[in-house]
Amino acid sequence: MTWLQREILLPPFPQGCHPITREVIDALPELAAIKVGLLHVFIQHTSASLTINENADPDVPVDLQRVLDTLAPENFPYRHTIEGQDDMPGHVKSSLTDASLSIPIRDGHLRLGTWQGLFLFEHRRRGGRRRLVLTVQGE
Repeated sequence: MTWLQREILLPPFPQGCHPITREVIDALPELAAIKVGLLHVFIQHTSASLTINENADPDVPVDLQRVLDTLAPENFPYRHTIEGQDDMPGHVKSSLTDASLSIPIRDGHLRLGTWQGLFLFEHRRRGGRRRLVLTVQGE
């Protein structure tokens, strides 16, 4: 049984849903040696999140952003406002999505579905660099 853990720092992204499958795979060249296993991806932030969704149509991430903006608008009368108008909506959006993902590995590849990809959901207008913890367990 092999365990591997690595942290990666993603570049700053504008608010929205951004594909990160390639960045995650590139950070783990050891995946090629894993016959069967599991990748756990965790984001160390509370105003950005992770999701697995369609990676073929670029309208999907745009629509996801529009829906979350409707569910957690900036103009809602939040009590927590000290970090800016986009901070509390970011926390709400993070709670509605995921802080971590688990993806099966087989024969050196992530077993994502045909149209699936990993996405960083940046909920702040200027969130800065985001840190991910990647943990692989496998044989």
